[in-house]
Amino acid sequence: MKILYVFPHPDDESFGPARAIAAQVRTGHEVSLLTLTKGGSTRERHKFSYSVDQMGEARFREMQQVSRVLGLSNLTVFNFPDSGLKDLDPRILETAVSNHIASILPDIVVTYPVHGISGFHDHLVVHAVVKRVYIRMKDVTGSTLKRLAFFTLTPKQAGDGSGQHALSSSSIDEIDCLMTVKKQDMEAFRKALDCYVTYRDMIEKTGIKDSLDRAVAFEFFQESFDPPVHAIDAGL
Repeated sequence: MKILYVFPHPDDESFGPARAIAAQVRTGHEVSLLTLTKGGSTRERHKFSYSVDQMGEARFREMQQVSRVLGLSNLTVFNFPDSGLKDLDPRILETAVSNHIASILPDIVVTYPVHGISGFHDHLVVHAVVKRVYIRMKDVTGSTLKRLAFFTLTPKQAGDGSGQHALSSSSIDEIDCLMTVKKQDMEAFRKALDCYVTYRDMIEKTGIKDSLDRAVAFEFFQESFDPPVHAIDAGL
């Protein structure tokens, strides 16, 4: 099947579902990634004396390396304003995302859940935009869309909020898919993170390479599986 991940920033895929993406590619799915920004506004740019545009270009080049590591079928990076999605007319974003979906023709679209995991407003905007686009496009004649999934964390993975970043999780009842990846998928996830040279300090601070386990959780929009299924395309 064709799976399209839609996130706001570079590294959202690697801090998030990279290990699931590696497993999905390994098992024969065509996986594509779309980010709405180049992520140039990050404060990490000051370490390199980069402008927003320079940091965006550096992160774009890093994403191209990630694409090769994970074996993506397609990587597309828009240049909407990083940290500024909430100030845009959402119809502009919806048009851009729907046009991209029409070009990729995915079976499954994946984005952030309603809480955005980190709660950052760019994450929340992308959730709302992708959900509106999915609902509008799903019933159009000839649509390939079969499922909207939200990459999320289990309560255990999110922790108790005492770490460097407070993270939100989905409840056990909300999780519809809990896939277990293999050792080689974890290795691909760590190699993907290594591509983000400009974010190396942040990656080390979070300890994410060692904190994430082999379980990857997803919610399914307007579907319910109890117990959770073990693959994002189960039942399709």
